[in-house]
Amino acid sequence: MELLALSPLDGRYQDDTAPLRDHFSEHAFHRARIHLELEYLKALSGAGLCPSPDPSWETFHEPDGTKIAEIEKTTHHDVKAIEYYLRELLPREYHPWIHFGLTSEDINNLAIAVALKESRDQVMLPALDALLDRVRNLAAQHRSLPILARTHGQPAVPSTLGKEMAVYLARLSKCRSILKDHVFEGKLNGAVGNFNSLKTASPEVDWISFSKEFASRFGLQPNLVTTQILPYDNWIRYFLEVALVNRILIGYTQDIWHYLSTGILCQKITESEIGSSTMPQKVNPIHFENAEGNLGIACALITHYSEKLLISRLQRDLSDSTIRRTFGSALGHSLIAWKQLARGIDRLEADAETASRELQSHWEVLGEAAQTILRAARMSDAFESLKSFMRGRVFSEAEFKSWIESLEVEEEIREQLNSLTPQNYVGAAEILTDIAIRESQTGLKSMQGHSGFRNQERS
Repeated sequence: MELLALSPLDGRYQDDTAPLRDHFSEHAFHRARIHLELEYLKALSGAGLCPSPDPSWETFHEPDGTKIAEIEKTTHHDVKAIEYYLRELLPREYHPWIHFGLTSEDINNLAIAVALKESRDQVMLPALDALLDRVRNLAAQHRSLPILARTHGQPAVPSTLGKEMAVYLARLSKCRSILKDHVFEGKLNGAVGNFNSLKTASPEVDWISFSKEFASRFGLQPNLVTTQILPYDNWIRYFLEVALVNRILIGYTQDIWHYLSTGILCQKITESEIGSSTMPQKVNPIHFENAEGNLGIACALITHYSEKLLISRLQRDLSDSTIRRTFGSALGHSLIAWKQLARGIDRLEADAETASRELQSHWEVLGEAAQTILRAARMSDAFESLKSFMRGRVFSEAEFKSWIESLEVEEEIREQLNSLTPQNYVGAAEILTDIAIRESQTGLKSMQGHSGFRNQERS
């Protein structure tokens, strides 16, 4: 029940996070491990060790979680509970081969790796793509809208709103490409990674090749050199890239927040909404502030992953197990934020009049252009001269024009300076925006042909 949920992931935000339950819930974990155990029996049969699989096994992909939980109350071991559950379902002739020669981590790591892979392809990347579409459209829509750019919070030089959105688009698109191309690792090699029991019981089998083929059938990169656990380096690289996306987006939310506070951007009004319990005029940037909070929580979890999961005492300790069960939480908070940002962007409108008015109030931002034109005209002290005249001052159009008239320069240079306005001094902003948009679209690769056992069993 939503109101009794301990975490907002399964309470307040359950609609946004629901797609991740199919990958990271306890039910999903049971289902994945059962399927892997059955696939392992098939692989053993292919190696000539156990009887041929029964086609009826395919009906086992929705586990009886209550039954498994009851078994685990006795075993106090989750994977052993899976094994005993399968013993109740499969004919006795298969019982010796269930979980044959494996450690629980052989099954657990593969199940989690597949969950990470399939949740990326089916949930996370589509959500990120939807967000990138909004950022891309915002950049395209306002590619030519001049705004006052600020460095150190101070008026600097003009840019366009579209180009500033394009900067985030370019950064996020690179991350998206890395996330899409990441190949998750998995391992199947026994209690300390040496195939000890497998080689002893069945030395005729090439267990190294067996392991490689088994991991590969789920779209995973086999890792042969491990302890009892798969080293988490590979998974951490994926999570750190998710964290990089999130930290870039924190910057994005803060920039949007500033543009909203100065009136460069505004939000479409939803009549039924209330911005304050006491101030009726308020229209708050709730989607962006909500996203910023969720992005921070996700990054905090991922930071702990990178600090803790890379360290394991000798061949294995259990401190990683409970942490791995929060993977859905880190991705869940990320997913909430990405969806909130997409909603927030859909409500944004630019106020061209406010943007132009702000620029018109700051003609000193043409100081860079003016000193560069004068330097090109061989005035060696152009920067120093303008610094003594302009630094710390706010210039009006009249003051800037008066300064130009006071210069002893050729008429061609005077005309060049007089042609400058805060609205037209935007350099190659439009071209750069178009480049970022084009490259972000080119970088989007087809999501056709997802591999993974969950798709196979539903086909």
